[in-house]
Amino acid sequence: MVTVSRALTEMRKPMVAQWVDWLGDRMTSAPHVPRPTVERELHLLIDVLIETVGPMRREIREIWFHACEHFGRVAAARGLAAGEVVEEIQFLRELLTRNLAPILAGMRPRQAMAIILRLNSVLDKGIAVAVVGYTDALVATLFTQNGVPSSDGDLDHSDIERQLHAVEAELAAVLKHR
Repeated sequence: MVTVSRALTEMRKPMVAQWVDWLGDRMTSAPHVPRPTVERELHLLIDVLIETVGPMRREIREIWFHACEHFGRVAAARGLAAGEVVEEIQFLRELLTRNLAPILAGMRPRQAMAIILRLNSVLDKGIAVAVVGYTDALVATLFTQNGVPSSDGDLDHSDIERQLHAVEAELAAVLKHR
């Protein structure tokens, strides 16, 4: 499994570039969530996902959930629909499948299957958590004052950056103890 982690690390930048290309206009749909912030979020998701197939997978589980929840909250701030949140993470699954296929084909079938199942399980749980984060953000935005929609319930860019930094710091702290 270490070879898969290493391969994913090497593929990280090209995969983020493909993901960004696929997102297209969604990247700039919300002017208060700049493109570099969304790209940083995508890098973080891949960085955490890489660790879910490595030796620190148990320690990284909560960080994966935090990153996915944040992704869902940011998706709400970007003005996406719930289905688009799911679709964006599903595209990550497609990227992983395409990019890892040659590596997995060279492995023993049982080992390759274990990695595929692990990644799919992690992604499925991540999608569920992202949708929860998305829903929580919408509820917070719409019903902050006795059920009356409020305009100040939105995540602003500084909140997004602060929360993104916190998840990145969490990941760095765990990886430091490798």
